[in-house]
Amino acid sequence: MKRYKYEVFTNGIEKQIRNGTLQPGDRLPSVREIKERYQLSTSSVQTGYEYLMIKGWVESHLRSGYFVAQKTEENIPQNKTVFPAVVRDETFIKNMLLTSKKISESASFNTAMPGDLLIPQKLILRTMQEVIREKGAALLRYYPSDGLETLRKQISKQMAMHGCLLNPDEIIITDGALQALTIALRSVTKAGDVVAVDSPCVFSVLEVIANLDLKVIEIPVHYRTGFDAEYFRNVCTENDVRALIVTPNFHNPTGIRMSDAIKKELLDIAEVYQVCIIENDMYSDLYFDGKRPGPIKSFDTKGLVMVYSSFSKTLAPGIRLGWLCAGSFYSKSERAKFITGRTVSPVYQELMLKLLETNRYERHLRSFRKILNQQAVALLDILRKTFPEEAYFHRPQGGYCIWGQLPESTDMKKFYEYCEKSRVMFAPGTIFSFTDKYSHHFRIVFAERISSESCFLLRNVGEMAQKFI
Repeated sequence: MKRYKYEVFTNGIEKQIRNGTLQPGDRLPSVREIKERYQLSTSSVQTGYEYLMIKGWVESHLRSGYFVAQKTEENIPQNKTVFPAVVRDETFIKNMLLTSKKISESASFNTAMPGDLLIPQKLILRTMQEVIREKGAALLRYYPSDGLETLRKQISKQMAMHGCLLNPDEIIITDGALQALTIALRSVTKAGDVVAVDSPCVFSVLEVIANLDLKVIEIPVHYRTGFDAEYFRNVCTENDVRALIVTPNFHNPTGIRMSDAIKKELLDIAEVYQVCIIENDMYSDLYFDGKRPGPIKSFDTKGLVMVYSSFSKTLAPGIRLGWLCAGSFYSKSERAKFITGRTVSPVYQELMLKLLETNRYERHLRSFRKILNQQAVALLDILRKTFPEEAYFHRPQGGYCIWGQLPESTDMKKFYEYCEKSRVMFAPGTIFSFTDKYSHHFRIVFAERISSESCFLLRNVGEMAQKFI
C-alpha cells in the first residue's frame, strides 16, 4: 500500500485530537516547524494539512496558521418519508447491470465490491496454494452441510472479540450473503407474509424478497440515528410483520451507522411484536475511526436476531463464502440451507480458516480500511466542490458508499445521459426502492482504486450537473 510522506505527522495529530490531547482551537505547529522536525518539503507539509482540513480535523486561519477545528454539526437535511406497503416487479437485468457493469476500471463508481487493484491477490493466492498443498484430495469431497466446525468456531471467536457472543453450533456457512439472507427469510416467512426493510435498500435484497413472494414495507433510514424506529413501531402496530431486514453498520447505499440507542430500541419493538430481525453485518469490519461497531445481535437476549455476513465485500467478490448465525431459528435454517446447496466450497472454507487463524485477514483489513478512508475523503472533496451547492453528499463513517442527492429541479435523465457519455457510472437511487422516492439520489462507491483520470472525469460531471438544474 502506498504511503504518503505527510502521514509521518498527520497520523500523530489525528491521534492527539481523538484522545483529547489537542482541543478545538489549539494552535498547531507551523509549516516551518513540521518541515524541520520531520525533514519534509514545504509542499508535503502543506498537503498534509490540507488532508487534515478535508477530514474536518483542522482549519486554517489567514496569516495565523493552522488550528484544531471547532466541532460543528454538518447541515444534514431531514429525510423523514412515508412509504406505502407495495411490491413491484423490477426490470431485473437492467437493475443488475446498473449495480455491476463497468464502463472502465477508472470511472465505475457503481459496483459495491473491492476493485481489482484493492483485492489482496498475492495474499489470497499464496494462502490458497498452502491450503491445496496441505489438504490435497480432501478438498474434492463434501464438507459438512453447516460448514467446517473449526471455521464456525473461528468466526465465533472473531465476533466475541467485538463484544458479540455467538454459539458456533448455531452458525451455518453459506455460499455468500444472499444465500444466508434467503435461508433466514425461508425459516421465518412464507409467501404472502409482510417483511420490513430499511430504505433505501440494496437491489439484491429487494430481488430476494420479490422472488420469495413476500410483501414489503419500507422503513426510512435517518442520517443522524440510522433508522426511524418510531415509524417501524407504528408499522408493527398496524401490520403482522414477520421480519425486519436491516444493515445497522455502514448501511448500503447510504454509509450510515445506526446508533446503539436505536439498535436497542429496535430490539424492544421486536420483542413486543415478536418480529425476527435479520441483520446484515457485512460492512462492520470497514470502520474508519475508533473500533468496530457491535451488531444488534450483541444486545439480543431473547433469540430474535439472526445475523449474517460475507467475506466478498472485504476480501474479493469471487470468494463466495458467508455465514448465518440462526440462533433460535437454527433448525428451520439448517433445512433451508440443505435445499439451497449440499455444501460450500471446501477450498474457500479452508482458505478463510487459515486467514482468520493466522491473523492475515485482520492485517489486510487494517490496510484496506485506511485506503477506503483516504478515498472517501478525496471523493467527498470533489463532490462537494464541483456539484451544485444545493446537492448533498453524506459523509460515511465506514463501508464504501457515499449517498448523494441532487436538487429536485435537476433533469436526472440528462444527468445520467451525460454521465454515460463521460464514461462515469453511478448506481441511480431508483433501484434502491420499490417506490420512486429516490429519483434524485445516487450511490457513489469508492472501492475501486481512484486515479487522476477518475477524479478528472468526476469533476467534469459535477460541473456539468449544475447546468441540468
